[in-house]
Amino acid sequence: MPAPNAISSEKLSKIIGTPRAPLLLDVRSEEDFAESPYLLPGAVRADDQIMAEASARAPGSTIAVCRAGHHRSQGAAAWLRAEGVGAEYLDGGFDGWLAAGLPVIDPARLPPRDTQGRTVWVTRARPKVDRIACPWLIRRFVDPRAIFLFVAPAEVVGVAERYNGAAFDVEETFWSHRGNLCTFDVMVAELGLSLPALEVLARIVRGADTARLDLAPEAAGLLAASLGLSRMFSDDLEQLEAGMLLYDALYRWARDARGETHNWPTNSPRTT
Repeated sequence: MPAPNAISSEKLSKIIGTPRAPLLLDVRSEEDFAESPYLLPGAVRADDQIMAEASARAPGSTIAVCRAGHHRSQGAAAWLRAEGVGAEYLDGGFDGWLAAGLPVIDPARLPPRDTQGRTVWVTRARPKVDRIACPWLIRRFVDPRAIFLFVAPAEVVGVAERYNGAAFDVEETFWSHRGNLCTFDVMVAELGLSLPALEVLARIVRGADTARLDLAPEAAGLLAASLGLSRMFSDDLEQLEAGMLLYDALYRWARDARGETHNWPTNSPRTT
């Protein structure tokens, strides 16, 4: 059982990927990080002796992660609590997370962060399925503060280069369709997010995005909802915010509710 102000890998894994996920601060030493240069999904590197900067970007709960859950993460969490930030440390640390077989992200796959520590991603304007699903994946599992720029198709690559960002869901770029796979499939695979619920969701997204509605019964519903959202919002960023809720719901269904059914009436009156 974790100590006070600690969180287990099992519990944290259930929160990551949801809107209430905490800020994850990887406070491992440079030597420990060089030995295993990966991050928990959504984590950012931080110096455990410069917590004032970390507290400025931690309005909600925060989890500090070091190699084994000892003095670096416990000290960082204690310092953040002294600064008025709700903070815990990961019990067992990064090594415990790996031992539990939980996924990690290779930060070398990501675009460089801007001066505020955010990654920048650029794609075509007027998003539909893939161009909402991919930002959802990035915000929930890679960088909660990621910036998304929606521009004319011909300008995507140029804008990405200008702002040191990553172009996605356009032809002849790394983050794009490959064969029968859509960009969401590619991101899940390249980022190492081998979670059963994401694999289920990827099949639904692929079916809706590539007109193969037979891949999953839910694909037709996702396509209909996506097209409806595109008609409701003229602003791409507003549409993205609305679409986040749609993918949050699909992810939680894929993770927790696939075996549940619904019928009517659910509570028939008893007869005597």
